[in-house]
Amino acid sequence: MRRLFLFFLLVLAAAPAAAQRPPLVLAAASMQEALEDAAGAYAARGKARPVLSFAASSALARQIVAGAPADLFVSADEAWMDAVEARRLLAPGSRATLAGNRLVVIAPRATRLGALRRARDIVAALGDGRLAMADPASVPAGRYGRAALQRLGAWPALADRIAAAENVRAALALVERGAAPLGIVYATDAQASRRVRVVGRFPPASHPPIRYPVARIAASRNPEAEGFRCFLLSPAGRAILRRHGFAVP
Repeated sequence: MRRLFLFFLLVLAAAPAAAQRPPLVLAAASMQEALEDAAGAYAARGKARPVLSFAASSALARQIVAGAPADLFVSADEAWMDAVEARRLLAPGSRATLAGNRLVVIAPRATRLGALRRARDIVAALGDGRLAMADPASVPAGRYGRAALQRLGAWPALADRIAAAENVRAALALVERGAAPLGIVYATDAQASRRVRVVGRFPPASHPPIRYPVARIAASRNPEAEGFRCFLLSPAGRAILRRHGFAVP
């Protein structure tokens, strides 16, 4: 996390005047491809292309609280946005729901595993392996996954068999490399990878709704920050998110 903070400081030092630099967007790792496309589409309109930094929402929220010079924050859950808002670090009236997602179970593409229709099928399919997922103690994808497994009665059998990753894309990478036979990620992560396939889907009612809020940081003085926020919430921005598999309001 220290390296991430130093990156923010270097970005700020390289362009001290907010109006002279593109907006810095801190976004959940699962948003990578969608926001890269959105940034490109925004720049194609003659705007400054946003600088995008992706990590676990928990890590990004802590960086904002620590004073990282960010302009926008896109979280993978409401709780970490709430934590930032509770410290009055969000621009009033700028918070909005950007997108939704689904939670799935993945396996390496070459696996012969069939569809996992019940939670206990995950336990059986693991064999001697571990279940890759984002850290269930703090990272949104991990917390959603733990909630689903608890609701479905499989958490007691799996709690000691978790390969906890720093974010959902790190969990995806474990399955892509074959380091874990199964993983829990968002449906959009699975869509973004050619090296895994979906073998199970969690019922939406098994976990809290997956919502991605976006908000402008109160300390930001970059006029492009609000422009990009509005673009993401516009029909054009939502069409990009939908193309990458996100649910949009």
